[in-house]
Amino acid sequence: MDMSKKEYQQFVQDRAKKSPLLKDCTLAFLIGGAICVLGQVIMDQYMALGLSKTDASTATSVTLVFLSVLLTGLNLYNKLGRYGGAGTLVPITGFANAVASPAIDFKSEGLITGMAAKMFTVAGPVIVFGVAASAVYGVFLMVNQLGWW
Repeated sequence: MDMSKKEYQQFVQDRAKKSPLLKDCTLAFLIGGAICVLGQVIMDQYMALGLSKTDASTATSVTLVFLSVLLTGLNLYNKLGRYGGAGTLVPITGFANAVASPAIDFKSEGLITGMAAKMFTVAGPVIVFGVAASAVYGVFLMVNQLGWW
């Protein structure tokens, strides 16, 4: 079969499965919103136990990371991701999943060369950017507080 690039593109476009954009966006909104609501419920419960807002926020973050890693280990977070799409990328749970998934996938290669090395393949650049951005922000904050600005 000899086709030009234009004919091939038309051939592919005719056979490509149409994306259910409205459905995907709605599910992402609902799943992402549900994760955020869960986080708020957890935080409210910690505050009801007597924790300050700052301590409750920290405990909520730790709890959400724990739940995300647990669900990743049980292969439930991936199933939720297939259903909820981008909604599962809510920063804290999505990041925990991005760190835990490669660690689980590469555990057969050993503790150091498998889990430890592969754990940060996805999350490593995010960590580096976060540390660099916080250092730059800290310099700006210090300059501002010293009145040099």
